[in-house]
Amino acid sequence: MTSLAVILIVIGLIGLFLGIFISAVKWLLWIGIILLVIGIIAAIMRSIRRNV
Repeated sequence: MTSLAVILIVIGLIGLFLGIFISAVKWLLWIGIILLVIGIIAAIMRSIRRNV
């Protein structure tokens, strides 16, 4: 679960940066944001489960 969250965050950041710098592929920006949010949610859920 930890590695999945890290991979999603990294892919999200890469997609986010590519979407910002390459204006022709704006859908990469949205995919990057979505993957980044999913990765952050997974990391938060992991920390909540660890604390409980």
